[in-house]
Amino acid sequence: MTPETRAADFDAADPLADYRERFILPDNVIYLDGNSLGALPKATPERVQELVEKEWGGGLIRSWNSAGWFEMAGRIGGKIAPLMGAAPHEVIACDSTSVNLFKLISAALQMRPGRKVVLSEPGNFPTDLYMIAGLEAQGLAARRLAERDRIVEALDGDVALLMLTHVHYKTGALHDMVAVTRAAHAAGALVLWDLSHSTGALPVDLNAAEADFAVGCGYKYLCGGPGAPAFAFVAERHQADLRQPLTGWFGHAAPFAFSDDYTGAPGIERLQCGTPPVLGLAALEVGVDLIAEIGVDRLYAKSQALSEFLLECLMAHDVQLELVSPPRSADRGSQLSFRHEHAYAICQALIARGVIGDFRAPDVLRLGFAPAYLSFADMAAAARYLAEVLTSGEWQRPEFNQRAAVT
Repeated sequence: MTPETRAADFDAADPLADYRERFILPDNVIYLDGNSLGALPKATPERVQELVEKEWGGGLIRSWNSAGWFEMAGRIGGKIAPLMGAAPHEVIACDSTSVNLFKLISAALQMRPGRKVVLSEPGNFPTDLYMIAGLEAQGLAARRLAERDRIVEALDGDVALLMLTHVHYKTGALHDMVAVTRAAHAAGALVLWDLSHSTGALPVDLNAAEADFAVGCGYKYLCGGPGAPAFAFVAERHQADLRQPLTGWFGHAAPFAFSDDYTGAPGIERLQCGTPPVLGLAALEVGVDLIAEIGVDRLYAKSQALSEFLLECLMAHDVQLELVSPPRSADRGSQLSFRHEHAYAICQALIARGVIGDFRAPDVLRLGFAPAYLSFADMAAAARYLAEVLTSGEWQRPEFNQRAAVT
């Protein structure tokens, strides 16, 4: 049985197959980069147009009240919360992942007086490490990096915060959230999880793991659009003591009292800073609602099946690439990453054929699986195209080896 025949059988039995029609996807494109930017839900343009024309155009400033703009950050955060095992009052949609990291790292350091070390791992997503460096430059933090298998032993009495990305952005390798969090707490440290490659893609249970803080972005698996607002989680037990450094007016207990002195809002609302980006929040809400409707457990099950089938198809075509993602689907996020010295050129050759994956320096070809809109037929075709690119030497063409400034 050919990969194409097997794919047709799998697609016929796929309970999520109809959701593909809920997204706008270009013809003749296999989109394997939803882990960088999610596809556009068909309902999003209509919702944004409604907001622009009716709420902004017709309601003008009245829409902060009449259209519920004031409550958007908390309302959407509350919808994201169940996707990662949190209570609605523990999550807020605001700012960017980087800004939320800065806020929560700073807050954690204040909650552990006498400790300044923020522990992470080399190769973590750059912005996570850069945010530590920014606080370090002010003398407020000290960065320490430990390899993945040495993190627990690096936890000592100087560590205020352990900050890790749950699903590694380059390899897809998963941390054991429960075990690592427990070890950090035993050492007296707090834990901050970056869920940018997790939320909406695989089951996460922050409260079962007793996590302290988490952040994540809205434009990957939540399909909120480029630069969509991010989200932040603060466990209820920490909210009364939270002192975040960006004391903007929307985090004030009474923003329209226009007081000269800052008093933080109670609960998660204190994590807000400036005026919420209403257009971005509206687009994000559409994506969140759609992912919640499908269900993370069903998405994860299909993601595992897609990745396993792609590996089988690559074997059937005798594709020789080094897999740098964990070989067991249970140990990785919703992606497969392969190492090749010419990964950039191979990625560009695939894009020219309509297979959009991405490249991560220095030598990783990364293929992401957003199962809400991918099919098993996509996997069979992608494997065939990849085999053709490799065997034909097509990737050696000059235009595929000229790296752009942004990739």
